[in-house]
Amino acid sequence: MDLGSCYLGGNVDAVEFCPHRPFRHVLAAATYTLQEQNEELQDRAGTVSLFSVDADEDTSQRLRLLHTVETAGVFDMKWSPVEPLLAQADAHGRLVLWRLEQEDGSDKDAVLRDVCSGDISSSMCLFVDWNQTAESLSVGLSDGSLSVVSMREDRLEVSEQWSAHQYEVWTCYFDRAKPQLLYSGSDDCSFSCWDLRQSPSNVVFQNKKSHNMGVCCIAQNPLEGNMLLTGSYDEFLRVWDMRSMMKPVNVKSLNLGGGVWRIKYHPLIADVVLAACMHNGFAIVKVGSKDATVMETYCRHESLAYGADWQRRDGAVQNRNSSVVATCSFYDRLLRVWQPENLDSL
Repeated sequence: MDLGSCYLGGNVDAVEFCPHRPFRHVLAAATYTLQEQNEELQDRAGTVSLFSVDADEDTSQRLRLLHTVETAGVFDMKWSPVEPLLAQADAHGRLVLWRLEQEDGSDKDAVLRDVCSGDISSSMCLFVDWNQTAESLSVGLSDGSLSVVSMREDRLEVSEQWSAHQYEVWTCYFDRAKPQLLYSGSDDCSFSCWDLRQSPSNVVFQNKKSHNMGVCCIAQNPLEGNMLLTGSYDEFLRVWDMRSMMKPVNVKSLNLGGGVWRIKYHPLIADVVLAACMHNGFAIVKVGSKDATVMETYCRHESLAYGADWQRRDGAVQNRNSSVVATCSFYDRLLRVWQPENLDSL
């Protein structure tokens, strides 16, 4: 069921629901727009907009714009796992941290306040991930480098940066159970793992054969840490058994009909993921111990399917039958909020 939609002023490429109370109704949507002022001068501009999402409200109030900030073109953003702090990776090679605050003490309204920013590289920051203590962030860069950035009281500090891949690093991901491990995926078709206890970081493994095109996203099963998922431009969602860390095993693959740009695990159902499939809309996939199957597809977007996330809902409404999803598409600048139809069959 469609709950609401909105056209933004730029190309929408990322959506992230805040996981923290009392802000679980807040959705952040980011844009990246290349502005060509003349043949030689280009600017990559962007915005981060906050929306209130409430599936139980009247139709006109289910998706409501709260606040927008102008910034550089945003490639990716992530909420801190411990507090309502949003990290933005942008086209100017910066990380920017925003704090989500209540506006005038209201439970329903919210704004973003600038906390700090740091220049990470002369290249573009393409992806950002927090470690579980929120003391460090990892950043994938357009020149093939990886950065690990430390959180200080009032600033961001690059603690390590190294040449990890030959081409763009589209994704990086801290292992949730083993914080010394950082995974990465790149346009060079490589799926890699790094041990951060050594400086420079030591490569644990580098798989260059399994993916036929660039590796776009990585996600870890929240209940089974030895199961890792990768998504690739080659249209396959791959499931990895990580028990042999030096040489992980690809145990199953599923063709989703479009480049797998983002994958997000359901906040309540451990074997269900939401996938943004670029040229083939969005898919909800059940990834069990024996098989991976598509449960549902959503094709109401008319452009590149990029951003996707689940809402973490409070109280009695927090069950699988009332799951809420936000998705966005790039060139048509469209944000949609909807509810899956087939999760009650699980």
